[in-house]
Amino acid sequence: MDHLKQIEAFVNAAIRGSLSAAAQLEAVTPAVIGRRLDALEARLGVKLLLRTTRKLSLTFEGQAFLEDCQRILNDLANAEAAVSLGGVQARGHLRVSAPAGFGRRHVAPQVAAFMQSNPEVSVRLDLTDRLVDLVNEGVDCAVRIGELADSRLAVSKLGEMRRLVVGSPSYLESHGIPATPADLARHNCLSLGQQRGWALRATPAGEAVNHKVSGNFECNDGAVLHEWALAGKGLAWRSLWEVGDDLRRGDLVSVLDDYAAPAVGIHAVFPQRRHLPLRVRLFIDHAKRTFGDPRYWEP
Repeated sequence: MDHLKQIEAFVNAAIRGSLSAAAQLEAVTPAVIGRRLDALEARLGVKLLLRTTRKLSLTFEGQAFLEDCQRILNDLANAEAAVSLGGVQARGHLRVSAPAGFGRRHVAPQVAAFMQSNPEVSVRLDLTDRLVDLVNEGVDCAVRIGELADSRLAVSKLGEMRRLVVGSPSYLESHGIPATPADLARHNCLSLGQQRGWALRATPAGEAVNHKVSGNFECNDGAVLHEWALAGKGLAWRSLWEVGDDLRRGDLVSVLDDYAAPAVGIHAVFPQRRHLPLRVRLFIDHAKRTFGDPRYWEP
């Protein structure tokens, strides 16, 4: 047991970069983590971590040992899961991050379904539009839409998402239906900011370009633009995840579909790909089955 705690302390400290972060994760003091690391290095007769007052860094031996330790801990977790309740059963705590609007509407229901199928897993779902630092904040998996900036993270594609120009039937009846992106100049476009523009193809077969739009209302909250479009106040450029139900009901109508930009990816990102904990892998698989099914998004 002492050896296992030493290995867990080493892995947590190495991944999170500090004794205090590892101590917070294990609900002990930094001094306890330090003693476990000292005992581990003394037992092995090798220096694994270079410690300063500001940060930890792995030695060459520590880097090689870290990979083996991660494999051992994950194999142990999966072995326990395989025999619990007579079959493969995920256990433990899962922390997931997702964009606020998308997470509220689409990730939270999938978390609920996942927990129902995996009753031994507890979940914390953090909904924020801030770019979360997965490693330093102890997040197991984040759902992100669009381009991915952090190449250090492992990625699994869950599905694809389109953005559409939409308006209410009443607005389109009063103002007409735009036939090409150039026609947007004659419409009241509800936007996050006129300088940002809307990404549409210049021609049905062309590449997406940024079209400047204008209107009498801007708002940095997309949910407000969505509500104004429903109220017939203008056209809005919104994601299918947000307006899909409105399109199904006929409360909104999509226009310029032939000029829509290519779909962007919905991804799960996580700190490491090898030896992923069973609970994380099963959650990603669950989300992929849902978000990767075009019928889920089809309006």
